Amino acid sequence: MDNNYNDNQFQDTEKQQAEARKNIVISEPRFFEAKPQSSSRGTNVKSVFAAFMAGALVVSGLMFTSDKMNLFTGGEHQTAASTAASASITNNGGATTASLDTSRPNNISTIAAQAGKAVVKIETKVKATQQQSRRGSSFFDQFFGQNDGSAKQDSGSGSLQPAGIGSGFIFDKSGYILTNEHVIDGADEIDVTVQGYDTPFKAKLLGSSYDLDLAVLKIENSEALPALTIGSSDQSSIGDWVVAIGNPYDFDYTVTAGLLSAKGREISIDDEQGTRNYKNLIQTDAAINPGNSGGPLLNMKGEVIGINTAVNSEAQGIGFAIPTSTISAVLDNLKNGVEIPKAASPYMGVSLQAVTDDVLNDLQLKNTDGALVADVQLGSPAYAAGIRTYDVITAINGQATATPDAVTKLVQAAKVGDSLKVTIVRGGKAQDVTVNVGDRNKAQQQQ
Repeated sequence: MDNNYNDNQFQDTEKQQAEARKNIVISEPRFFEAKPQSSSRGTNVKSVFAAFMAGALVVSGLMFTSDKMNLFTGGEHQTAASTAASASITNNGGATTASLDTSRPNNISTIAAQAGKAVVKIETKVKATQQQSRRGSSFFDQFFGQNDGSAKQDSGSGSLQPAGIGSGFIFDKSGYILTNEHVIDGADEIDVTVQGYDTPFKAKLLGSSYDLDLAVLKIENSEALPALTIGSSDQSSIGDWVVAIGNPYDFDYTVTAGLLSAKGREISIDDEQGTRNYKNLIQTDAAINPGNSGGPLLNMKGEVIGINTAVNSEAQGIGFAIPTSTISAVLDNLKNGVEIPKAASPYMGVSLQAVTDDVLNDLQLKNTDGALVADVQLGSPAYAAGIRTYDVITAINGQATATPDAVTKLVQAAKVGDSLKVTIVRGGKAQDVTVNVGDRNKAQQQQ
């Protein structure tokens, strides 16, 4: 049986996954010393699997948009059209808004000049010994090929080495900066460059969330800093013009513009720590490239409506940003270093497979309708209910479940604590058991 499922994510066969991974790449700032395939900027980056969850657009070639010393293969990227803009920027506690007629197409320079003052360049450094460990790992080699040995030259020195480049923006005049967690993940030192200042600031990491891919930094300055206004992504509409500002490929303060292409996108990107599951993302065709990660996506008022995060490297005009509706709910936690509670994740604790013709006789089944239980997690809700390996789930609350997909959807649609009447077939006989839906996140914390 080669189609494995569980009640958290649909899985393909290993062969299908391997084929899918060939088109997906991610960019982590710590993976800085990728071995170039030629004298060009690109590197032959092997890929990891990423796919949209149910109901989402399937896209290949997803990668984070933090730079790695210009050693990416980024695919083709478009030059986005520009449009009229308004800039809303706060300095010294006061807010000023310069409004323009948005029907005029050539005034994007206003938002670049005003909002760009609060956009920062983030450079991370790691100790050479750490870099050696990461560079020589099989995980790293999976993405960048064989070790070129460059990190080993500094082995044991403990000196700080450049790790990556990303973007961020000041959202509070006292020096609070918002960026992606993957931009600063693993950094031993974080340098922030602000327009108008010759020397980079040393930044302190206040709080971060791997799951949300968000982080807040703090820099100290004797005078107030320019800050962007965080607007409402909920008030934006598909087809609205948007502006992205960041540092792609180390080209400082690059401005691009485009349309808000879609809302509510869901994607998953694997990295060495696990899987980042992004929900409710903004999709835009504004040009986003490595180095843009953490930079703002702005509306025509110059307000932040998202943080540029990921891009499809094999397509033109498919970029993604975390919306401010997600950011605003957790911003205080990040500023104060308070852990962000994970949302409840309904689960039963089973791994499922499709029922195939070759097991009908062994399982005493009349047809292939149902989901075969391949494994039951010890101590899980399913285990407590008496579900065991080789049971076949044929219905939940009286609703037929002809496939593992159907079981997963019904479980995910339930709430933690709900009781589900699960119909199983065991030894050719049907019986009902009651499963109390559990929280996967709590279960993982207890392991």
